[in-house]
Amino acid sequence: DVQLVESGGGSVQAGGSLRLSCAASEYTVSRYCMAWFRQAPGKEREGVAAFERDGSTSYADSVKGRFTISKDNAKNTLYLTMNSLKVEDSATYYCAADRRGGGSALKDEYNYWGQGTQVTVS
Repeated sequence: DVQLVESGGGSVQAGGSLRLSCAASEYTVSRYCMAWFRQAPGKEREGVAAFERDGSTSYADSVKGRFTISKDNAKNTLYLTMNSLKVEDSATYYCAADRRGGGSALKDEYNYWGQGTQVTVS
């Protein structure tokens, strides 16, 4: 059974940085396509950053150049480094694993989700 546990959220001033972590069950990070999503109150969930099946990365236009997705297979951990944070980045951030579908990694559905970690930028 795949388990995903996010951490690293918090409150930060605009312009600041945070690094989110997603601790995954053994082999999850190396076996599955993984991604970060976020959802703000009253808004739809949106894909933020993802690993494509060929190992390349994809980013939402709103975070390009500011966010970086990375992973450590040995630690079974997915990361999202967020720099130059803006107020509009405030949301609950979720990591996801095991992508379904053949479209964009930022749009497809995923089989496994974490519980989320809150990011507040003021």
